Amino acid sequence: MHLVASLALLLMAPSACAAQDVYVKVQRQGESITVDVEATAAAPVSTAWSVFTDYDHMASFISNIKHSKLIARNGNSLEVEQSGETRVAFLRFGFAAVRAVELVPMQEIRSSLVSGDFKAYVSTTRIAAMPSGVKISHHGEYVPKSWLPPLVGPAVIESETRKQFREFIAEIERRVLAAKGS
Repeated sequence: MHLVASLALLLMAPSACAAQDVYVKVQRQGESITVDVEATAAAPVSTAWSVFTDYDHMASFISNIKHSKLIARNGNSLEVEQSGETRVAFLRFGFAAVRAVELVPMQEIRSSLVSGDFKAYVSTTRIAAMPSGVKISHHGEYVPKSWLPPLVGPAVIESETRKQFREFIAEIERRVLAAKGS
């Protein structure tokens, strides 16, 4: 179950108060887990981008992240360290990871595992303008180090991912409102 917490962290995808729904699809093939997410927010691309790349403050708006820090930067290449805890029923699972992050400004965030709770990890989050705001698409492929229960594991990953992306959207909406109030 340590994997469930780690996937939730690495997805960087939300309190249930966000207005828009979040589509999440989790698939398992052998050891590999694939997670696809689509969401929208009534916000400019720049606001969504600033939330998804705000690694030093992410712990303040993503509930399962307790520590998030940008540890290295070379132009659009980053190294990010994060840790936290996910709760499933009465159980708690801690996690930690360091990711290499490649930014394509205002369009894509590409992440891969440097060290942490996976055998392999790679993901891409895309942010695109739409007439009503932004569309956020995420695709991640993961190979856990630990066993994942066949039915319960994917269901928990789906639920935690939806929660996390709703928290991202809630922070985007909060920043949009704050900017209007300025």
